[in-house]
Amino acid sequence: MPRPTVNRKPFGVHDGTDVDLWTLDSGTGVRAGILTYGGILHSLTVPDTDRKAASVVRSLATLDDYTGKNPFFGALIGRFANRIAHGRFTLDGTTHHIPANDRGHALHGGPDGFHTRIWQATADASEDAATLRLTLHSPDGDMGFPGALDVTVTYTLDTTGTLAIDYTATTDRPTVLNLTNHAYFDLTASGDILGHTLQVDAGTYLPVDRDGIPQGPAADVHGTPFDLTTPRTIGERIALPDEQLRMAGGFDHCWIIRDPESGPRSAPRRAARLTAPGATRILEVWTTEPGMQVYTANQLDGTLTDPAGLPHARHSAICLETQHLPDSPNRPEYPGTELRPGEVARSRTELRFPHLTAHPA
Repeated sequence: MPRPTVNRKPFGVHDGTDVDLWTLDSGTGVRAGILTYGGILHSLTVPDTDRKAASVVRSLATLDDYTGKNPFFGALIGRFANRIAHGRFTLDGTTHHIPANDRGHALHGGPDGFHTRIWQATADASEDAATLRLTLHSPDGDMGFPGALDVTVTYTLDTTGTLAIDYTATTDRPTVLNLTNHAYFDLTASGDILGHTLQVDAGTYLPVDRDGIPQGPAADVHGTPFDLTTPRTIGERIALPDEQLRMAGGFDHCWIIRDPESGPRSAPRRAARLTAPGATRILEVWTTEPGMQVYTANQLDGTLTDPAGLPHARHSAICLETQHLPDSPNRPEYPGTELRPGEVARSRTELRFPHLTAHPA
């Protein structure tokens, strides 16, 4: 069996700094392309049940496209994924202000969050996996967040075709932290996810106001379009008459992932199962995180294109962002996002493709 491999090639230059494209190859048909700019998952090539390979994540053509205005395509998100209401939170009696970049609120760490940084990279490969380790130092006061933060994000692609993303971070002052990856998935590589089916292993979700800020406690999904406890066709769900769907233009909501029925809470549990029409490709998302934001690319409008020129149109992809809950620093009833000196924040998300083992080469 071919061994996993890693290779690097130039992708461009940003502000005088070289940006590289690293490719992790499982040796068994799955390949992941990752940029040092933004830690972006630029491609994730996965065979279908007929062994036809295509990238299941949407991407942009050039580095200039990524450094220009775009909705976080494939990027690592920090310091705080999702929204902080009014860009403001209080920690240990001190109020901190994050620049507002979304309808008066702070989204995904502010305008110059981790998605705009060039990460330092090291890589290696073994008989079982190819690994890329990205590191970033975020100084005290970066985008208004307290504490100097050191972050490591490790992409590991193993011979089963699973891509794992491990996050660790430490700080020298109390701070808040919520990291994720913002990949846009399309299992058919055709620019349309309305025919995909989605199952989310969650019995509750967070209703939001017009600005995407949680309205209050989690709501039961039963009897609503947000009931994805069994597989549902995305296009049919988001077309249902519902004020939450109407305001967002589709799904842009956080589900509360169920705790595992057995095993430690620190172990990843399944959060979602996304299936292409005809089950030609299947993606399962497993995570240690308490929530997952599901976003059906409601704001894409076709002005951005992929490397082949295919427009990124509305509902052409879906994001499955494993994370803590939005606005957690202002919601003491939510799982905590505080990180203090001497602690290590740890999180793991796995992208699994069960159709590969069901239909081995």
